[in-house]
Amino acid sequence: MSFEAINSQEFQPANAVASRQESADEDARQSLSGETMLNMDFSKKVVIDSNHHDWLVSPSPNVWRKPLARAEAESGHTTSIVRFDPNSHFPQHEHPLGEEILVLDGIFSDEDGDYGPGTYIRNPPGSRHSPFSREGCVLFVKLDQFDPEDSATVRIDTRTTDWLPGQGRLQVMPLHDFRGEHVALVKWPAGERFQPHTHFGGEEILVLSGEFKDEFGSYPAGSWLRSPHMSRHHPYVEEETLIWVKVGHLPI
Repeated sequence: MSFEAINSQEFQPANAVASRQESADEDARQSLSGETMLNMDFSKKVVIDSNHHDWLVSPSPNVWRKPLARAEAESGHTTSIVRFDPNSHFPQHEHPLGEEILVLDGIFSDEDGDYGPGTYIRNPPGSRHSPFSREGCVLFVKLDQFDPEDSATVRIDTRTTDWLPGQGRLQVMPLHDFRGEHVALVKWPAGERFQPHTHFGGEEILVLSGEFKDEFGSYPAGSWLRSPHMSRHHPYVEEETLIWVKVGHLPI
């Protein structure tokens, strides 16, 4: 598996995408420029190509963000791409409702260890840590979105974990399951088409490499998609593609 589509500065440049995606990106840019809340209406589909967004400063020097969804400026439900410059750190903080991380590039560290590209991390509700990076890193981060009873601490190196057969020619790497919420990596071989399907409890995708497609548009590496409860689509790819995907976690 590969995370080469992502580097320490930004995702690789994207091809043109569907007008629906461009509209969503423009809405996100406008929200980021003047509003705290962003993409918190879970009844709407959201598509953001993060390649089109600038890095925004965080409260800690040399730590940068591309917000995708957030309830408040510095607390509560948050989904974002985060970049640590070399020799940067973030103050110790608590995760009231958990923290979920996928290391996209570089080495992310805290007092418990060092985590290279492809590491999947879950820090349960009430956990605390002081994160830093010596060489710099890029992360996909979700804050304060756990079920309060989801108390598992998870550390998975997806570079060394076996793939399992999925439907058709897909390969799947399960990462976490709790009360209907399922998280996995899915590897799509070139030319694969999946049957049309409905998302009970919604679906969230981060495209890690290649280009994910459905009847609504094309989504290059760096794209984040969130589809509401009972949404439906017919996904496919033309080139080998890797996605992070979560289902069953959005309001019903």
